[in-house]
Amino acid sequence: MKKRSLLLVMLAVMLTVPSLLFANGISEKANQKKEVSICTPYLSSVTTKQMIGYIEAKLVANGFDVSINDSANDNSRLVSDIETSVVSGASAIVIVSVDPKICESQINEASEAGVSVFGCDAGYIDSMQMNASSDNYQMGEMISKYLFDKMGGKGTISHLTHRPHPGVVQRTYAMEDVLKQYPNIHLLSEHHVDVPNQINNSKVIVENLLTAYPEKGSISAILCAWDEPAIGATQALKEAGRDEVLVVGVDGNEQAVKLINEGTNFKATLAQDFEGMASLVADEITKVLNGESTEKGEKYVPAVLIEKE
Repeated sequence: MKKRSLLLVMLAVMLTVPSLLFANGISEKANQKKEVSICTPYLSSVTTKQMIGYIEAKLVANGFDVSINDSANDNSRLVSDIETSVVSGASAIVIVSVDPKICESQINEASEAGVSVFGCDAGYIDSMQMNASSDNYQMGEMISKYLFDKMGGKGTISHLTHRPHPGVVQRTYAMEDVLKQYPNIHLLSEHHVDVPNQINNSKVIVENLLTAYPEKGSISAILCAWDEPAIGATQALKEAGRDEVLVVGVDGNEQAVKLINEGTNFKATLAQDFEGMASLVADEITKVLNGESTEKGEKYVPAVLIEKE
């Protein structure tokens, strides 16, 4: 009888221990913070770094863990970062300043695995949850018209751009369309600006451009698709004494605004609300990960023209 009772007790213990372990495992998993993985090729960019900082701060404040992956302008590494984020159990992924077409299959796979993908200053495809950005085509129109009118509707321009960036591409398309409305303004050249080190790279481009066009008045303006190239262009023009050349950019970063207010060649920029974009993305992530319903799609934040005060 004692042996039988002992066997029953042992059996009860064997059945109870796995149940407790399983229950503890569920409890631990439930208590784990959800992780959001941020992926970008442009952490060296001032504005991209700012946006990521804003997103990270707000998500951490909302109780999430955040990991940041910088592929340093290496698209194959970007793709790998997204794949690794899915495998490692991220609950959501944010691509910052990325054309989603570069990593479309990885975004699709993430979505199929139940991992929501968000964009900040990126493009948008259907398998993403949303993207927050400025209306880049509209900004391209605004800054192009501003510059062309500032030139009096005539003269020559050079264009500094970076077509891998989806927002920059839209600004470039807008510039090309607006240019058709100004028959007396001629595009001398377009130059691709390498990233990172875009300020120095742009400075070298403009130095070479000034060597090719040494006479004052041979270049009327340099239209830059974002502020770092405009800063590099301004530095080159100042050193060469070419104060007649107008420069514009887009982003409204601190160094750009300083140069504008100092009365340099840099005449205007469009200030994007990067904090507003980041805040919108962080809010959407929080809603989705908390099980709330949200609308998918592209969401725009307004930009503002900045000239000398």
